[in-house]
Amino acid sequence: MLPAAEDVCQPPWNMAAITALIDDLESLRKAMLEREAGLAPWVDAVAPARRASAANLAHYLALRQIDLRPIQDRLAGAGLSSLGRSETHVLANVDKVLGALHRIAGLPWRSLARDEPNGFHCGAALLAQHARDLFGAAPAQRDVRIMVTLPSEAAFDPSLVTALVQGGMDIARINCAHDDAACWSEMADKVRLAAHQANRTVRILMDLGGPKLRTGPVVDGPAVVKLRPVRDAFGRVTQSARLGLVPAGSGQSVAGSQVSLGVDARWLSRLKVGERIDLADARSARRRLVVLERHETGVLVECDRTAYLCAATWLRLHRAGEATHRTAVFDVPVAPGQLHLRQGDLVDLVSQGAGHDALPPTKKRSAARASISCTLPEVLAHVREGHRIWFDDGRIGGEIRRCEPDRVEVEITEARSGGERLAADKGINLPDTPLELTALTSKDLEDLEVVVRHADIVGLSFAQSAEDVRALRRRLAALGAPDLGMILKIETRRGFEHLPEMLLAAMSGPATGVMIARGDLAVECGYERLAEVQEEILWACEAAHVPVVWATQVLETLARTGLPSRAEITDAAMGGRAECVMLNKGPHVLSAIRTLDDILRRMQSHQHKKRPLLRALAAWAGPQPEPLATRH
Repeated sequence: MLPAAEDVCQPPWNMAAITALIDDLESLRKAMLEREAGLAPWVDAVAPARRASAANLAHYLALRQIDLRPIQDRLAGAGLSSLGRSETHVLANVDKVLGALHRIAGLPWRSLARDEPNGFHCGAALLAQHARDLFGAAPAQRDVRIMVTLPSEAAFDPSLVTALVQGGMDIARINCAHDDAACWSEMADKVRLAAHQANRTVRILMDLGGPKLRTGPVVDGPAVVKLRPVRDAFGRVTQSARLGLVPAGSGQSVAGSQVSLGVDARWLSRLKVGERIDLADARSARRRLVVLERHETGVLVECDRTAYLCAATWLRLHRAGEATHRTAVFDVPVAPGQLHLRQGDLVDLVSQGAGHDALPPTKKRSAARASISCTLPEVLAHVREGHRIWFDDGRIGGEIRRCEPDRVEVEITEARSGGERLAADKGINLPDTPLELTALTSKDLEDLEVVVRHADIVGLSFAQSAEDVRALRRRLAALGAPDLGMILKIETRRGFEHLPEMLLAAMSGPATGVMIARGDLAVECGYERLAEVQEEILWACEAAHVPVVWATQVLETLARTGLPSRAEITDAAMGGRAECVMLNKGPHVLSAIRTLDDILRRMQSHQHKKRPLLRALAAWAGPQPEPLATRH
């Protein structure tokens, strides 16, 4: 029972107040043991070495079923632990506080928990050991590992992989939602070789694609190329637009060009440097190209005015005393299809077909709403009117207005004032819709045959239930890899809500971790809730002695542009409370690794999990006291 408000204000050494605290903590302790007993079938099913961790998770779940804030205030007032940093050793911490309260009250006390004398150290040691089991030993002067997502180029660029390994990458992540088995194998082989040459241990995580709900294909845009020169603030051309001309159908390109188009090969062979080519572009605007250079693959030309080239464009070469020579333009690339959606627009989410913008009425058809298909049409049966829907990592938001067997009508409610573009293969999130989707798709089951040959850890994407975890364990056992490490990727609201039972199910194996996949999770739970959700995941995993990967958009601006934002530096520092931090690919990822390494090394002397570490601060020596002789 929680105390009345007037009791909170009693002096902390009041014996009645101390006795009341003892009663409250004994009730809390009883609830914790009852929760452990109620979860006995789950606890007994975990690996023997993990049962203490499973029991501690049960104690933590009971602890967090009660609003402890009034008790915490009274404990802090008495100068005792307020249970705020007890995740790794919940029962032992409660017993330590009970022992102190009994001594304050002059009451006899004997230790109740076997690990009370050193519970804190046992829990922390178990978490550290489980992190080593999954990720390998941490590098010197840095307890937190760095995971890096490998780009596609890693399959054929050994120098890139070597640079990542030498730069400080501890775990290489291969995303099986992209590329193919041959590429993954090449990536893994290059990581193993680079790690051997650097005398380092680098583990490989292979992420299964999972049942990711995405937009389907979209009708292609027009086949047109826009040439646009670079101009200064006064509109003067500072760099002409450059175009490559190559033999039609060759598929080649010309160095230095923005884009290359096909032309008649005999016509191309006649071009000389300095000659001029006339054309009327797609708008019938007259433009002129100038031949700059001849290359082995074709010709480089330039244009100092904006031009639109399409399949109907003809290029004309004029020479004095000769007939006009011309060629059509071939191999014009098609612009990827996109829907343009604004607030208030209606769009149909359908089971199949190519997406398109709203169509006006014609003599042969009536007007049609914008439409987009999805990759998992079975979800349409589960959505209901009023449910929210998000597209493209939350850039476009909508609400379901009407449901039909093969389509649902969506009203766009969230988009920038000028509208947003929605392309194919973009994520769809349905945070209000209970989707009964198995985490292992048919593709994942096939991919696992490659994963077990190359990976140290497998990532279970969109993990949502204990059965998802058990299904993966069964499949790994069938493939002869029962001891392969496993990471549960928490990226949906349902996955977050079912985290405790998934942790218990995963602890049947020897090496388990959790990834806080904050991209999808933010969309599913709401950006305003992301901060508390990621904290709660960290706490629950610490109670289960399960290591955590802090993932998604860590130093993303730095990796992409070479310059970090202030906010993401702070975010990276917060990631030091996990056992591993993940960086995504980008042209400046090596700089991101160096920066993250520096941040993590600095922060580990200031913070461990939720516990601040009070090292000496050389920066704040403060004013020096005056010598005694000068004080009079």
